Amino acid sequence: MSQLFKRLVDAGQSTGEVIEVNRFIVTVNGLPGATVGGQVVTEQGGLGMVRSMSDELVTIDLLTAEHLAVGTAVVLHLPELVIHPSQALLGRIVDPLLKSLDGGAPILSRAAYPVFAPAPAFSEREMLNEQLETGVTLIDTLFPVVMGQRIAVMGDSKSGKTTFTAQTAVNQAKLGRVIVFVLIAKRKTEVEQLVEYLRKHDALKQTVLVVADSFDALPLAFLAPYSGCAVAEYFWQTGSDVVVIYDDLSSHAKIYREMALLGETAPGRESYPGDMFYRHSSLLERAGRRKDNKRTLTALPVMTTSNNDITTYLATSLISINDGQLIFDTEEMQRGSMPPINIGLSVSRVGGRAQEKLHKKVAQDIFRSMGDYRRASEFSHFGQELPAEYQSALHLGERVRGFFNQSPDEFFTLREQQVMLRTAFIATDGELDLAGIKLGVKKLAASSLEPDKIDVAAKQLSSKYGTVV
Repeated sequence: MSQLFKRLVDAGQSTGEVIEVNRFIVTVNGLPGATVGGQVVTEQGGLGMVRSMSDELVTIDLLTAEHLAVGTAVVLHLPELVIHPSQALLGRIVDPLLKSLDGGAPILSRAAYPVFAPAPAFSEREMLNEQLETGVTLIDTLFPVVMGQRIAVMGDSKSGKTTFTAQTAVNQAKLGRVIVFVLIAKRKTEVEQLVEYLRKHDALKQTVLVVADSFDALPLAFLAPYSGCAVAEYFWQTGSDVVVIYDDLSSHAKIYREMALLGETAPGRESYPGDMFYRHSSLLERAGRRKDNKRTLTALPVMTTSNNDITTYLATSLISINDGQLIFDTEEMQRGSMPPINIGLSVSRVGGRAQEKLHKKVAQDIFRSMGDYRRASEFSHFGQELPAEYQSALHLGERVRGFFNQSPDEFFTLREQQVMLRTAFIATDGELDLAGIKLGVKKLAASSLEPDKIDVAAKQLSSKYGTVV
């Protein structure tokens, strides 16, 4: 008998007896006063969460991998499931109950944060007006992310979604923001690769990794994004800007569907339970900007698609919940684009309000030039000699695409992006050393990156690494 169980019983908390066990789902007789979502403790010290109740019976999801026997006693602990985050979580890898997975010391805290907390009310929020720098030129220019925004990252498996979110995490960690990375049903090798990438770029110390691997109990994996959000809210409410990444919600939805089917819940569209939309919307609505401390919580939910199809139930639901979406396209990847963003389907609905005028002007020029580039590319397939106007559009489009191509280890500030992209427009149709310009922009003095000196710096780089108009 665990000490916590004995202490709760001695304190007069209501108890019950397990009368049926179906894997992680147990039915308990008793537990008067229990509420849906309440936290219970088993005789052996394991944790459970109340799923549903009838007149005399209570259904509980076990959050631990233990196997209960019929007749085991259960005691009511709290009316809602809570975790206990602290500053000691930074740099740590934990499970959704904040138990250490990295061999480090236990996380001890008196702070109690509800896992399923409601989203802040409108009166507690402020307008979003500050751009979140991902360090990725294409995203920061064409689809700017705003601090406090919810923007979906969608695409097929192995299309670069996790790479992009990891780049964003590193760039934000360098700026002093807290990163909460939630990994759902991932293989241990994938977790290790992400940890190594964050450690390589010195971002792990600003990151909390909440991990539910593919071998964890289903209710524990289902809990992962909500637990990660509660951790993010702890740092948010204590004065930090936070970015929380959910990788990925398609795995989370499948876990919830399996739980619902095992619990004999009536299936809905594509066999998902009827409250699937609510489960994700209630999670993502917890992002925003607080009025009391002016800090932000930005949510980047990841979703895996199949064959670049974003018209499925889960995909359309996620798009409708968020303030925009970044579509990673395998066809773009085959063309050599990295990141392989589908420019036609991606959008940031609130990005324009935070992007500064200079960068917005560059983005408008690029959108126009990319439209001309697509038309010129289609015309060039006929094999005829192209008019000078089309040749110029092709050269400009290729230069822009070259600057947008970026390896996972490259990061550029907004000013550096502006200088690079301006060189694409200042240069003539002659060859440009794109790699040289990317290196050259890093060597520019801070004074050269002032807004009124962007074009001067771009001409200097164009003169050194190509030809100028």
